[in-house]
Amino acid sequence: MRIARPATLASLFVLAACQASDAPDTDSPPPPGSNYEGLAFEFEEVVPGIYHARGTGSLAVGSHGAVIVNDEDVLLVESHISPAAAYAVVDEIEALTDKPVRYVVNTHYHFDHAHGNQIYPPDVQVIGHEVTREMLINGGSMGRSYQAYLGSLPAQIAALEDRIEGIEDEEERTEAEDRLAYMKNFQAGLDATVPAGPNTTLSERMTLFRGDREIRLLFFGRGHTGGDVVVHLPAERVIITGDLLVPSLPYMGDGYLVEWVQTLEHLKGLEFDWVLPGHGDPFQGKERITYLQDYLRDLHAQAVALHAEGLSYEEAAARIDMTGHAERYPVVEGSGVPAVAVQRIFELLEGGR
Repeated sequence: MRIARPATLASLFVLAACQASDAPDTDSPPPPGSNYEGLAFEFEEVVPGIYHARGTGSLAVGSHGAVIVNDEDVLLVESHISPAAAYAVVDEIEALTDKPVRYVVNTHYHFDHAHGNQIYPPDVQVIGHEVTREMLINGGSMGRSYQAYLGSLPAQIAALEDRIEGIEDEEERTEAEDRLAYMKNFQAGLDATVPAGPNTTLSERMTLFRGDREIRLLFFGRGHTGGDVVVHLPAERVIITGDLLVPSLPYMGDGYLVEWVQTLEHLKGLEFDWVLPGHGDPFQGKERITYLQDYLRDLHAQAVALHAEGLSYEEAAARIDMTGHAERYPVVEGSGVPAVAVQRIFELLEGGR
């Protein structure tokens, strides 16, 4: 099915068709964790045929992604946080187009971007950097960052079950039960995940030509992870950046801050008007690249100085002052410096990888 409506810049489709039970392949039932109501994704058409895919909240999907509708097929950017989330986006884009998904790009290996890879059959090219494949198949995507965000979910479920038993107010109890159902569904999706690496890799660049569309996959160096891929659509003047560049501050727990600054400098060399990030809304312009470079340089310099004083990373995080960046990143005022970012800097200073 394809919706016959004109393409307009930044038109927002909150689509009212294709529920989770409408399988893209009738021989393949929805994976565990697919119990939700309404739509899992909304699709914002940023330029004709190129959509930013964002979760609605009815299903845990992790990262934002992108949908590129070509002449004869579809390329997706990101497979999201679980097989259920990956299945949902494939299902729901049927309201955009009846063209088949033939390509999926992992911008990097983090669980919220790539743990849906397993739903794709061998004839779908799942593309990522060599480092992304290595990390997904050797367990790297289930490491410290995964545990920090998701490792406590079973304990949270158990605690909520205990709390519900003592709730007497009917409305409060219903809300808690709905929350519990959501969490259990999410856990079911996580339990069904078997991380799978891309079946096609690149080391520096790859170009796909789909009809009249040129799609460049570019690796400029380490940054948010060791294998961040940027998708560049030169004719449409769009880049899709994963977590290498987002509107706010990105997660830095697996980053390479010194190299990240230089990688972002290469990004400035691309011709683009729109950035479709892995978290946050699409934005225009290149000024946010400079903002992030300034932040990364400052954070790294302060952390290096405190490391030389012999402080622990926790002590250093408490002393680092990044409030000079609060105008550009208001979150700085409320949350300070994430300790995991300083921990990562200290790891690399001490010979870590």
